Amino acid sequence: MNNAQRALLIAAGLFLTIALITLVVNLFGSAQEASKQAQDDFSSMQTELSAAAFDGYDNTTMTGSQVLNALRKFGGRSNFGIQVITGKNQAASSSGTWYYNTINVDSSNTSYGTKTGIGVNVLTSALDETNPHYINPSGKFKGTVIRDKNGAVSGIVFDQQ
Repeated sequence: MNNAQRALLIAAGLFLTIALITLVVNLFGSAQEASKQAQDDFSSMQTELSAAAFDGYDNTTMTGSQVLNALRKFGGRSNFGIQVITGKNQAASSSGTWYYNTINVDSSNTSYGTKTGIGVNVLTSALDETNPHYINPSGKFKGTVIRDKNGAVSGIVFDQQ
């Protein structure tokens, strides 16, 4: 093999290598773009599903048993509170019981829907029939979902009917 043939083989190999690298970079770029789009779609679906978990509680009448289940279900969330107003604890001085965290429910306040304190972390009083904070499993409660200024769900208020 002479020098001219070797030079042509090296040039062809170099050209193929550059073409292969270009192809891989283009594929990686489009895969990265598709991955970013999929991640955005997944994040959007996750947000919708998270909000959908609370749709069943908004402006809905439910039983005390369902309220107790909601207390158990959402107990581990940070910056989230559930207020339960029963027939016995609705006096202006107590305005119900806040569980887990206290949330600002004054709609005229700019911090509406934000955590303002710590609530009750045990359900003992909700299960004790002699306690004014007792939640009657067959009682009827109207639920209202509280959202902060960003639209994130920060609490639920259950008011006994």
